[in-house]
Amino acid sequence: MDDEEVAIFAYTALKIIREKKRVQRKWWVHPINSERLLHGDFYTLYSRLRADDVSFFNYFRMSLTSFDELFAKIKHKIIRQDTNMRSAIPPEEMLAITLRYLGSSNNLHDLHYAYRIGRSTLSNIIRTVCQQIWDVMSNECMPTPNEEDWRKIAEGFQHRANFPHCLGAVDGKHIRITKPPGSASLYFNYKHFYSIVLLAVVDSNYRFTYIHVGSFGKDSDSSIFKNSSLWNKLQNNSLNIPSPNFIPGINIPIPYAFVGDEAFGLSTNVLRPYAGKYLQDIKRTFNYRLSRARRYVECSFGILSNKWRIFHRPIDVNVEFAIDIVKCCCVLHNFVRDRDGFKFDDTLTITGMEDLDYDNNLYVNRSVNRYRDALANYFVSEDGQIPWQNEKI
Repeated sequence: MDDEEVAIFAYTALKIIREKKRVQRKWWVHPINSERLLHGDFYTLYSRLRADDVSFFNYFRMSLTSFDELFAKIKHKIIRQDTNMRSAIPPEEMLAITLRYLGSSNNLHDLHYAYRIGRSTLSNIIRTVCQQIWDVMSNECMPTPNEEDWRKIAEGFQHRANFPHCLGAVDGKHIRITKPPGSASLYFNYKHFYSIVLLAVVDSNYRFTYIHVGSFGKDSDSSIFKNSSLWNKLQNNSLNIPSPNFIPGINIPIPYAFVGDEAFGLSTNVLRPYAGKYLQDIKRTFNYRLSRARRYVECSFGILSNKWRIFHRPIDVNVEFAIDIVKCCCVLHNFVRDRDGFKFDDTLTITGMEDLDYDNNLYVNRSVNRYRDALANYFVSEDGQIPWQNEKI
């Protein structure tokens, strides 16, 4: 055969193969989905939930007034136009679907049958709403603190945790995901599951003041922290942190600092516990006092995971979508915390999240040990001790 005949043969063969692979659609709209207006949860359940405050809160994980406020803020961003082919899904239904997805352990298959909407459409709705909640609400619910804000945060830790000059408690958690295609072991962590990492800083009101989402599951706390924008701003002195000043009973100016666990390196603006098992009482006292401040980040993760129960299972979407979900949940955490409070029981356990691995080869900045040592001495002095601390060490 000449070249022309070969080309014709190849084209014909390819066309036949494609036609065999093509799946004929049985319906334009699946019969289950065509009954959305009659049997979908939004049309059969939503109005009844609005008439019962307790049931509404349990279902959507926020109060009716909070739902309406959130809807008013993002409605213009998620509304869609009707077409000649079909009517657009109302924005109120889009928000209801998204909150139910985030607040329960239901996956897209479950919501498909409950709301009578196709899985691909549900996925697009939820991602759009999550992105808009972050875009619209992040500046309001998680603003970058200025110098005065940092001082108020430090005052909160002094009042509630008896720890001076604390800018926040920092920690990271593994967020379970399904294995991303072609990712090899990048997202496979030391706990033997696939994850992305949520690094967060919280204040003494259990509110997130900073988050960094999406690092590989194989990374450790310290490497993630030092690759974050927060660390870069710390190094560039662009966080508007108050200048070091004196604490009564300490004869050197003490810098304001974040508190973390053993996974974080010691630096001027980051404090960690003394390492080791057989420590002097002064160091054990410091570790206890630091743990009282650091517990706020652990409690915040507990509130987050128990409020937004999507974290109770692996998030079975692509990585970029999973990042949008985590960021949205953190903003909603602050939004609901400010308006509806939290359940104390939620602070006691963290469900579906795991601690990050420690890096045992961290460089210790010996020059800043004097600040930690000064605080350790302060905590056992008359000016800085608390009555019950000796019973806890």
